[in-house]
Amino acid sequence: MLTRAATSNTPQAILKLTRWQEFWAFTSILTWLGGLLAYEVRGATLDWRLFVVFIANMSAMAYAFMINDIEDAVDDTHDPDRARRNPISSGELSKKVGWTASIIMFALSAICYALAGWRTFVVGATILILAHLYSWHLVRLKARPLVDILSHAMFLSTLLFLAAFFIYTTHIGYLWTMVLGTFLISAYGQLYNQVRDYEADRAARLHNTASILGLRITQILAPASVVGALLGFLAAILMGAFPIWLLPVLIVTIIVVHIALRNVKTDMRGSETDDNIALVQREFLTVVNTLMLVWLIVALIS
Repeated sequence: MLTRAATSNTPQAILKLTRWQEFWAFTSILTWLGGLLAYEVRGATLDWRLFVVFIANMSAMAYAFMINDIEDAVDDTHDPDRARRNPISSGELSKKVGWTASIIMFALSAICYALAGWRTFVVGATILILAHLYSWHLVRLKARPLVDILSHAMFLSTLLFLAAFFIYTTHIGYLWTMVLGTFLISAYGQLYNQVRDYEADRAARLHNTASILGLRITQILAPASVVGALLGFLAAILMGAFPIWLLPVLIVTIIVVHIALRNVKTDMRGSETDDNIALVQREFLTVVNTLMLVWLIVALIS
């Protein structure tokens, strides 16, 4: 049963509802990567539209996470950790205010996608539709085995990349290996989440892929997805999708980030953890974000 929402901390509760800490890192990587590969491989000239799509992708992901917590508010009350994370379940925010804030995010995202051109708008509209259907209880794609992985990987990764890439060109060519890589790395993220939340999802009677395949097979598929993604990225690298000068920057960044974060025991959510996989994910995302920003600055200057 949901408690009455407090009103004094509504802005903070809305920010908490977006769960921005969970998506900003991968969303920024995918957005910049889409634009930068169009620049590097297709000779595109980067402009203001890439930054508009950055706002659109961030807003779309905020909407996705907000609608998820709104729709799951009752279910989350059965799990103490989820209830604390969800401001509607904890009574910090009312459903009405949550819906209003999420609609604003939806509208902001749609407008920004439209400003970037019709091709990006089509991709962006698909992202927003899938984000809604993924959690909306009348459809709830995340409770449908296999469909949950496919939809998650599309709107939380591949389509974010394509939204930025399609600003400038639709000629993918050999970059299909990158498209596949973004899909598989997101599939890994969903499989990892389903392993992590296995018991809680079973208690909520959520019939996702892990509930059908079982914990053991899901634990095997997760790293297999990472291997597939790495092979896709490696193929793109060998075909010249990335500039050579990024290699020394990558090496230096890995060393600096590892030294800076080696004693920090928090994951991307900002939660304390001893999970080595979560800590490696945090370092990986930090390294790649830094690399993308350096590449973006060089591309804009040149």
